[in-house]
Amino acid sequence: MTRTKPSVWGAQSWAVYKRLLGYTRRYWAIGLLAIVGMAVDAGGLALFTGLLQPMIDKLFMHKDAFLIFWMPIWIIGIFFVRSLGTFVSTYGMAYIGRHVVQAMQQDVFAAYLRLPAAYFGIEPSGQQISRVTYTSEQVASASTDAVKIAITDGCTVIAMFGVMLYFSPYLTLALLVLVPAIALIATVVSRRYRQISRRIQGSMGSVAGTVEESVGAHREIRIFGGQEHEAQRFDQVVRRTRRLNLKIAATNAAASSTVQFSAALALAALVFLGTRPQVLQHMSPGVFFAVLTAMGAMLPSLKRLANVQANIQRGLSAAEDLFEVVDLPPEVDAGKQELARAHGDLRFEGVRLVYPRHGVEALRGVDLHCAPGTVTALVGRSGSGKTSLVSLLPRFVTPNAGRIVLDGQDYKNYTLPSLRRQIAWVGQDVMLFDDTVANNIAYGELAGATELEIIEAAEAANALDFIQALPQGIHTQVGESGNTLSGGQRQRIAIARAILKNAPILILDEATSALDTESERLIQQALQRLMHARTTLVIAHRLSTIEGADQIAVMDRGHIIERGTHAELLALDGQYASLYRLQFNDRPAALGAA
Repeated sequence: MTRTKPSVWGAQSWAVYKRLLGYTRRYWAIGLLAIVGMAVDAGGLALFTGLLQPMIDKLFMHKDAFLIFWMPIWIIGIFFVRSLGTFVSTYGMAYIGRHVVQAMQQDVFAAYLRLPAAYFGIEPSGQQISRVTYTSEQVASASTDAVKIAITDGCTVIAMFGVMLYFSPYLTLALLVLVPAIALIATVVSRRYRQISRRIQGSMGSVAGTVEESVGAHREIRIFGGQEHEAQRFDQVVRRTRRLNLKIAATNAAASSTVQFSAALALAALVFLGTRPQVLQHMSPGVFFAVLTAMGAMLPSLKRLANVQANIQRGLSAAEDLFEVVDLPPEVDAGKQELARAHGDLRFEGVRLVYPRHGVEALRGVDLHCAPGTVTALVGRSGSGKTSLVSLLPRFVTPNAGRIVLDGQDYKNYTLPSLRRQIAWVGQDVMLFDDTVANNIAYGELAGATELEIIEAAEAANALDFIQALPQGIHTQVGESGNTLSGGQRQRIAIARAILKNAPILILDEATSALDTESERLIQQALQRLMHARTTLVIAHRLSTIEGADQIAVMDRGHIIERGTHAELLALDGQYASLYRLQFNDRPAALGAA
């Protein structure tokens, strides 16, 4: 994804910020209440500052009995009201901020669910995870936290300025030293912060990706002694993130120290102006102390306002990244025809497929007819195009040339949901969800299945024996990615899921690869029954599992180079026969039995 570099507050920034604030619109009532709380907070501080003049001049110097009695009560009352305002504003903005983050996370996650499969091969998964976990959190800085600072501290600065102006317009001139410095700092900090924020988002994605890879490959790391290599790789990633965060810390520190020094100059100017002989004759200690306190109360707010642009820029960088994903076009679905249940007559006609990322032509004019209710096996070396061919059926990818015909219609004419309802898929990389066995079998649109139907599907997949041995049977939690189960057990649950779907088209991509010999034999029997009256495509490396297929297509470099039954291909004595002899050590008995 490419980004232009907008100015600090260009048209693009305003557009992004407006869109971000749109997420807060539904909470306008809470926002209004929070703003009132901010105003009360700032007004209470200004009122207390204004009381300093009579407190010093009348209470301490003239011992005014009325003030001696009422002043403590007034102070308690002012700060009690301020505390209410602080609570309302803080909780209200946090409430809005949490809901905005949740809405952003939901929008990004929904975008992931509707994006084409090709997208997930372009961007690292760590970046995608970081976008939902880290980047979405940054939007709260722009949508709520920055607004709270801008309003609360803005009101405080205005109120304190009013106090200073009320008591002494002359002493208020000291602020002329401070204002230009604050404006310059805000501009410089916001530019630098936005540039660094973009790089931090990318580095957080790298951190998440590195951790995800290392956790997922923990066996390989230990077997091959890769701990030191992974530790060094992770160290490089977190060092880069640390450097970027320290740059932000240095920017903030420089801004704060500059504001502080400018504030010291302003206070010195205030003291200088207030101690002129002609001024001392007419100014009471209470007035000078009230103005001095007002400026002192103004300074922390000015420091925060100087850095508020940095928070906004951080949030805007995050929001731009999130909106780019949300705005990506979803899977193309130009189909208009609803497909109730397919007969399963499937034709590949001159199908070509090029993967755009590398420009590799995975399929080069494939022609293949799969008659209804037949089993077609795809064999060949790795990278020959087998998985690419079956990936076309659910339209995970679409052919660059040629067409796929299902029941006499170009399959692009069918709506995506209705087309995918016709297909059951069992892959070699089984994905289970952190849920019960039953919910993993009856997943998604199968969730309405009865317990009896789930048990029957599990039994047909030869999974019922080990499921019944689990602590809660089919209601046992399988853990993240099914990590409490063995590979063969996960494979059989996936097969049970396909059996329960009862789709007219079945795709088996090395579906029995993780099974032991006995389980494989039983599963093959179950699959033979399942394949009856269904159009089945089987990708297999173990040729013994597809000897009974109606046709076997041998693929090489995106072409089908041989096609026929097991016996016909052996008689042809081509590549299939070579593969078969290689697997069975050229044993005549095996060939004769076949």
